[in-house]
This record gives sequence, structure tokens and C-alpha cells, in this order.
Amino acid sequence: MNKLKSFEEIGKIAQKLRENKKKIGFTNGCFDILHAGHVSYLKKAGDLSDVLIIGLNSDDSIKRIKGEKRPINNEKDRALVLSELECVDFIVIFEEDTPEKLIKVIKPDILIKGADWQNKDVAGCDFVKSCGGRCEFVELLKNHSTTSIIKKIIDEYCQDI
Repeated sequence: MNKLKSFEEIGKIAQKLRENKKKIGFTNGCFDILHAGHVSYLKKAGDLSDVLIIGLNSDDSIKRIKGEKRPINNEKDRALVLSELECVDFIVIFEEDTPEKLIKVIKPDILIKGADWQNKDVAGCDFVKSCGGRCEFVELLKNHSTTSIIKKIIDEYCQDI
């Protein structure tokens, strides 16, 4: 099964899932240089729902958010790696800076973010709540981030180049 879907496809899939009383979970992110922190987080997100849909930032949106040197891996490669995770059911690449438009298409029961987002303005959270859903914040593995991996590579390996 191809897990990468368009906005139109995921809207139809989400509707069928709701008709079948499946609990839809949604999370989003860049997921550049997939690491243990990502895998742990996505496993926890998957455990909260029957079906987990990931909104994957496009290359262009990552450049706007994180700068011109990011992402390291392009959106198709990132989607392919994520699609191999058992806890991930569907992936949708979005072009906007936030996944709010995608969230309105999917109408998830649970919007899932890392605990580092608690007490922050989470795009789509108010919409999900207005539809009877909830926002969940899951604990993250400490000291695991793509930025820290990139920094370590630069600091420890690029001096010799």
C-alpha cells in the first residue's frame, strides 16, 4: 500500500475512517534525518489512535521555517523513510508553514504534538477541539533532535575536511 496521499485522497480516506468509527490521530513535522527521538514520538502517537496520519512539511516550507540549508533530505526521501514505520498509516506533504489547512481536511479526533509544544499555540488545535476532538502532548526523548545531530556532524567531523 502506498502511504503517501494527496489532500484530496486523504480527505476521502478520513471520511471513510470516520464512517467506520476509527479514531484518527494526526501529527506533523519535518522529520529530516529520522532518529530515535522521531521513532519514539511516532510510536507514542500511533498508540493513541487507530490510524496515524502524518502531515509532512514540504521542502519549501522547511526552508521558510528553518532556513535555506534545510532540509537535509528531500520530501520524497523523508516520506519514503516514514512510510516504512509500522506505526505510520498515511503521509501527506503540505506546502504551507502550518498544517492547519490539512487538519481541516482530515478532521482528526486527536492532534498529537511533542510535550515541547505544551502551552504554545498549536496550529489546528482549536479547530480539532471545536469538532469534538482533543490535543495530546507526548513526552519526547531527551537530547534527540535533527538540529543537534547536524551540529554534532559539523563539530566532530567537518574539521577534518
